[in-house]
Amino acid sequence: MKTKSLILLLLLAFSFRGFAQEEEPEEKKGFDKSKLFFGGNLGASLGDYTFVNVSPQLGYRFSEFFAAGAGVNFIFSSIKVRDYNNAIQYKESYGVTGLNIFGRVYPIRQVLLQVQPELNYTWGKYQYYNGQPDYKLPSIFVPSLLLGGGAALPTGAGAFTIMVQYDVLQNTRGPYGSRPFLSFGYTVGF
Repeated sequence: MKTKSLILLLLLAFSFRGFAQEEEPEEKKGFDKSKLFFGGNLGASLGDYTFVNVSPQLGYRFSEFFAAGAGVNFIFSSIKVRDYNNAIQYKESYGVTGLNIFGRVYPIRQVLLQVQPELNYTWGKYQYYNGQPDYKLPSIFVPSLLLGGGAALPTGAGAFTIMVQYDVLQNTRGPYGSRPFLSFGYTVGF
């Protein structure tokens, strides 16, 4: 009986020790630079339709399920319109630069939902090749509110992101058009 009691007591002691080892370490309080991530979008297309997008973002992962941050936008696009003889009739050029903030929710690690309010400064012009004077669009500030979701596919020290987004404000001079659009990017420190 004494032996059984001693074995039972030892088993209980080891099981309590095992439970103690399974406890999660305490999370650091305050700012933790290991939770920072850097990413954004980068894209280019050249030719009769030229498009350049440089939009870096810096974020902080507050928990496994929530991240937020801020970024800058720079978008330039131009379209050459040609006639039947392939001569350029006119060229439309547009520029956008601005600031954004974003919030992301990760229902699971590879899926994200994002909200991104922006304030963009836009300008543009029409350049005619038939002798008409060029027309310069007035430069204005345009707000946008992007809602979307997508996937974050982990790769090494980061993640490749693909999202479908839509500008719900639909301002006439907004840079995103009236349809949902795809955005691709890479995040370092995912």
